[in-house]
Amino acid sequence: MEIQTLKQILQENGVVGAGGAGFPTYAKLDERAEVILMNCAECEPLLKLHRQLLEQHAEEILKTFDMIAQTVGAKEAVIGIKREYKATLKAIDRYIDAYPNMRVQLLDSAYPMGDEVILIYEATGRVIRPGGLPIEEGVAVFNVETVYNVFRAVEQETPVLDKLVSVVGEVEHPVTVRVPVGARIKDVVAYAGAVTAREPAYLIGGPMMGNLGDETTVVTKTTNAVIVLDSSHSLIRRKDRNAAIDLKRAASSCCQCETCTSLCPRHALGHPIEPHKFMRSAANKDFQDTNVFLNTFFCSSCGLCENFSCPQGLSPRSLIADYKLGLRKAGVKPPAGVTPAPVKESRQYRKVPEERLAARLGLTKYDVEAPLQADGYWKEHVQIHKVKINLSQHIGAPAVPAVEKGASVKAGQCIAGPGQGLSVAIHSSVDGTVQEVTDRYITILIKE
Repeated sequence: MEIQTLKQILQENGVVGAGGAGFPTYAKLDERAEVILMNCAECEPLLKLHRQLLEQHAEEILKTFDMIAQTVGAKEAVIGIKREYKATLKAIDRYIDAYPNMRVQLLDSAYPMGDEVILIYEATGRVIRPGGLPIEEGVAVFNVETVYNVFRAVEQETPVLDKLVSVVGEVEHPVTVRVPVGARIKDVVAYAGAVTAREPAYLIGGPMMGNLGDETTVVTKTTNAVIVLDSSHSLIRRKDRNAAIDLKRAASSCCQCETCTSLCPRHALGHPIEPHKFMRSAANKDFQDTNVFLNTFFCSSCGLCENFSCPQGLSPRSLIADYKLGLRKAGVKPPAGVTPAPVKESRQYRKVPEERLAARLGLTKYDVEAPLQADGYWKEHVQIHKVKINLSQHIGAPAVPAVEKGASVKAGQCIAGPGQGLSVAIHSSVDGTVQEVTDRYITILIKE
């Protein structure tokens, strides 16, 4: 397939990264890619949907992954997967021999193995410069569900209208289910049975990098999980933070032990991330060395520093995120042309085991099976009556509404076209009637 043809198909079908920031997939198709890398590292504790999906649809996913490699002219297609995913590896083994330029890279069960900068180094030995893009080193990264969505767009002419979501934690029957984009978290959680927490709180995404939501938060193309915990859980209390208090705690408690920096995965790859120096400067309002603050742009926000490393329970990641946001609002751009230092020899011995991380977070008891249900499961157990579809579910310009209030729409129908510049189309996830159209979202009542 011609690269421009595939790009058009993916843009029109709304395919974006099915996790993270939702980078439009068509923009990753680049003839400079020497290696394409499939991310099946399942970065955070409790998340299982990528390994489940690859196990059940290995044939389709590997075929599509090879097609992408041929389209961009990549010399190698690499599947990065943790060696503990035995069932998924067996599924891959059944089909991979048909693709001589494809190989499996076994990964350690360490966090944050799914961070694309870390994954690229583990799988290829290439170091992405601070603030750089993988394509600069001849690499393009796609996660498993994204590749499957490419398959659906190319082979089935099906746009992205639903999302696989794992519902785990304080629920009766943990489950992974495909639900319509725009469904409310309350309705999605209902597929996992009764909530067992007295005062439930909802963590949208992984326990490390996810954010607090509520019952009215809606599923987007990047929603991977809903973790239900009691509001008294330490992880929820940490997420529900106060920046001013965090700064005061840093000023009174940070002992400059440097553990946050020593265990920082990006620092170990030579990126100028030094959380301990940031904490010292921010807590004491010391602005003599501006690089301490400018280098916050290179933080991946993996959260190890505050959820695992710091013996005082301080919040480097959250404070760094606050400062990054403030710098962006002030029009400050990331430093350009920063060259990474050599990869540290100690890196191999400072990886954080995912099992220990889960224990530290108080999540071990929730690490149970969350079986992937067959497509159409949500329709057979209808809990959803309305969807609210955001027009900005991806990096770049929001989609532009193409329907009006009162219009009848079908599942898969384009309801918003790509905006100017980097953007993708948005599609109705259900059959129904358009209830409201704004420049931020479209709501649709499901046809009974």
